[in-house]
Amino acid sequence: MARIDGVSTITRELAEDVVDRLGFLREDFAKALVIGDRTGALIRHLEETGGDVTAADPAPLPGKVQIDEEKPISGGPYDLIVTFGLLDTVNDLPGALVLMRHALKQGGLMIASFAAAGSLLKLRAAMLAGDGERPAPRIHPQVDVRAAGQLLTRTGFADPVVDGWGFDVGFDSFDQIIGDLRAQAMGNVLANPGPALTRSGLDVARSAFEAQRDDDGIIRERFEFVTLTGRNPKPRF
Repeated sequence: MARIDGVSTITRELAEDVVDRLGFLREDFAKALVIGDRTGALIRHLEETGGDVTAADPAPLPGKVQIDEEKPISGGPYDLIVTFGLLDTVNDLPGALVLMRHALKQGGLMIASFAAAGSLLKLRAAMLAGDGERPAPRIHPQVDVRAAGQLLTRTGFADPVVDGWGFDVGFDSFDQIIGDLRAQAMGNVLANPGPALTRSGLDVARSAFEAQRDDDGIIRERFEFVTLTGRNPKPRF
């Protein structure tokens, strides 16, 4: 169980998972694009192995190339493209996957990890309690593992692999989890999210969430992730 440490806990877990996956491959990636690694852990790992790494993020961050995952990716072709915690927020997930495949060299590898269905169950229940008789979408919909696996085949990737995994994160309060989710761009990204909670509704949601503390005073929330791995096919002669 991970205890929250600023806004970097989730990204750090995702980065460490990808480093482990790459270790099993024993493959050199001369040119890589890493999207969303706000800890820099994977970027450093790839640079230490001699890779030329482009660090990118949807947000305008220092030292990062700003990127829109729903538009053609420049700077390729890449041997490796990795994206962390972002694809569940795009409007056109199949389209984003196709764009990444097009930016890969033939035989190049794509790894995409993002929040999956089953995440934030305690927070969802608390927000539902706060809405009362008029529930509104407070957290954007998330993809399940089976649907994600079908997407890889549909979007033309070879050697598709889909893994579902997760971990618990401990929070001290309702306000902390809300602040950290917003900082990690994991809040509601719907175009029409519905009306904001009333002050009384917010108090109900806060009380409902904080009533789920364990004996040590920590509220443990579950984060489920799906990791998609696939390659841009090599031509068959």
